[in-house]
Amino acid sequence: MKSNDAPSSRERLVAAMFDSLQRKGLHGAGLSEILHEAQAPKGVMYHHFPGGKTDLAVAAIEAAVTQIKASLQQLADANTDPVEALKTWWNHAHKRLERSGFERGCPLATISLESTPDDAELRQSLAQAFGEFRELVTGMLVKAGVGAKRSAQLAALIVSAYEGSLIQARVAGSAKPMNDTVEMLLGLLRTELVNLKGTRA
Repeated sequence: MKSNDAPSSRERLVAAMFDSLQRKGLHGAGLSEILHEAQAPKGVMYHHFPGGKTDLAVAAIEAAVTQIKASLQQLADANTDPVEALKTWWNHAHKRLERSGFERGCPLATISLESTPDDAELRQSLAQAFGEFRELVTGMLVKAGVGAKRSAQLAALIVSAYEGSLIQARVAGSAKPMNDTVEMLLGLLRTELVNLKGTRA
């Protein structure tokens, strides 16, 4: 029978890296601290992640993407109105950030700001992640009747605003930048959808 020890060790390492990326970013994430948090020796980490810290960071990014996409997809499935789904998605992010004392932002944004051209693997993983978010939001808008090109453009704006407002709120220690962004952007999106229905009436 296959032991469950290896998968649980891997999951603990990914969770510890995910937590550290949220709080400290990539370069602030100390390997010793991550190993201590995961209760895993260095040998176990290199068994699962031969590339060391970079491989572990990529795995944490993938875990973050899976989590964020699942949350957004669940909201999209439960709401025929994409504006309400996006509003709830933003509110969830706002509450998580506020509960953490504005300490834990989106790990993807944090790593993106720190990455350099030498971090090719990380940048590829991040680019794919943001692309998947845009694709998901695009699908929500297309389903609501917005044209494919316009939906893709709006999705790029929405994902950029989501990440940017989280960064601003985190450094300001205030939800105001996020609230202002949500109110303005989703108001514009609501107008877009109303106008679309008007032209088809």
